Amino acid sequence: MSSRRSRSSRQPGPSRITDDQINDLVSKLQQLLPEIHDMRSKKVSSARVLQETCNYIRNLHKEVDDLSERLSGLLETTDASQAAIIRNLLMQ
Repeated sequence: MSSRRSRSSRQPGPSRITDDQINDLVSKLQQLLPEIHDMRSKKVSSARVLQETCNYIRNLHKEVDDLSERLSGLLETTDASQAAIIRNLLMQ
């Protein structure tokens, strides 16, 4: 039985995150979100902050996709030397 205990004590257990750490992370997310950043004085639920975070990330992905499509269209209409310059600038 002692060998069983020594083996289990050597295995790393799941790291536990405290409520204070969760609250701190949610607060940091709230500061980053444009939709609820100004609501700091009001109590906003963690669920709302996480939902807004997901929505914000989805919107950012959509903006990136839209900008990528616009850039592809722009590169197709420019001459080869201008397109090479633009691609070079984007790679930096």
